[in-house]
Amino acid sequence: MFRNLNKLLITSLVASTSCAFHPTSNSSAPVKPMKTFTSSESPTSSPTSTPRVKRVVLVHGFLDTDSCFKMLRRRLEGRGFDCFVPNLKPNDGRGGLENIAARLKQDIDTRFGAAEPINVVGFSMGGLVSRQYLQELGGATRCENFITISSPHHGTLTAFLYPSLGAKDMRPGSRFLTNLRKTQDRLEPIQITSYRTPMDLMILPAKSSIWDCAENVEFPVLMHPLMLISDPVLSDIERRLMR
Repeated sequence: MFRNLNKLLITSLVASTSCAFHPTSNSSAPVKPMKTFTSSESPTSSPTSTPRVKRVVLVHGFLDTDSCFKMLRRRLEGRGFDCFVPNLKPNDGRGGLENIAARLKQDIDTRFGAAEPINVVGFSMGGLVSRQYLQELGGATRCENFITISSPHHGTLTAFLYPSLGAKDMRPGSRFLTNLRKTQDRLEPIQITSYRTPMDLMILPAKSSIWDCAENVEFPVLMHPLMLISDPVLSDIERRLMR
């Protein structure tokens, strides 16, 4: 039994940490309503709309690079957004997510200055790194919209398969996740959306992407990395950022 479970977890990790295809919560707060869209129901924005905040920071996930946001970046730049996609270093989480978030803050301040308003979109591990930046490093004071895509807000069992400190930070019940839960009220002024797929084999259990701070949106996407090339998902993100 355990051998089969381990094989499943390893298969999920390998299949879900590549973008080459181009929640158990302790919080007592009520989870915001879940919306479920099919591929034909994803709302779109008017082609003549103009975004109020044009700067977008796209934060990639575990073992990813900036290339995983290729499709979303192209779509947003076509709408007039100024997209910044920093490469998280190290992308396997060595040194811990707190250190990666500190580097993220430096990169954002260098690109956009220290106070200009921004939108933040984080995929998978990038959602947690972004939360650390927003909640603990002052980023929330300048953020208009915060969107997470398949992020393990309550941890993921697949994080037990990798030995880095960042992977340990993503394990259910970790000190890092516990601290984030304590300060998530700092995000209250921000429009927050959490996207998930119930078929996610990288985020285990898949409900770990359900977050009480966010409007939770579910799309039936087949795999974890395919969330970043799913037209309904990208269209809905685009619509929200165009508000």
